Amino acid sequence: MSPRINAKFFKRGVQPLGQDLCVPLCLCVYVVKKLPWQGMITKKFLDELTYKIIGGAIEVHKQLGPGLLECVYQKCFIHELCLRNLNFASQLITPINYKGIILNADLRLDVLVEDFVIVELKSMEGILPVHEAQILTYMKLLQKPKGILINFNCTNIFNEGQKTLVNEYYAQLP
Repeated sequence: MSPRINAKFFKRGVQPLGQDLCVPLCLCVYVVKKLPWQGMITKKFLDELTYKIIGGAIEVHKQLGPGLLECVYQKCFIHELCLRNLNFASQLITPINYKGIILNADLRLDVLVEDFVIVELKSMEGILPVHEAQILTYMKLLQKPKGILINFNCTNIFNEGQKTLVNEYYAQLP
C-alpha cells in the first residue's frame, strides 16, 4: 500500500447476493466527503449521533467484555458503525498546519464518524488527562465540534468507559 493512502472510507452497501455488508468506497488522502446537510448541522443532530456511536461501543463491549487489545475493539466497533448505517473514516492521518506549512507528522485518529465526531478508542486501566488533550487537539486541528473517548477496559461503557468532549465549534451551533 502506498504511504500516500491513509484512510478507508466505508458506506453501507448491498452486495449482489442481497447480503448487507460494508464495502470500501474509495481510498483518499486527507479527504472526507462533504455531506449534503453539512451546513445545517445542529447540537441536537450531534447529540443523536453521539447516542448512536456510544450505543455501538456498548454493543461491542457487551459482546466481547474488557481485556482485549484496542485493535480488536476497533474492528468490531467499525462493524457496528456499518450495522448502524453510519459513514466513517478509520485511521485517518491528521495533517498539521504549522505557520502555513502542512506537515505530515503521522498523527492518526481512530475513527471520524459522519465527518463531525472524532472517536478515540482505548483499552487501558483508565482515561488519562493526556487522552483528553489528544482528542481536543484532533478536534482543533480538524475543526470538528465533538469528540468521544471510549475505553473498553471497564465494566460499564456508559458509566465509566466514555467521555464526550465539545469545543467552540459546538458552542456556535444552533
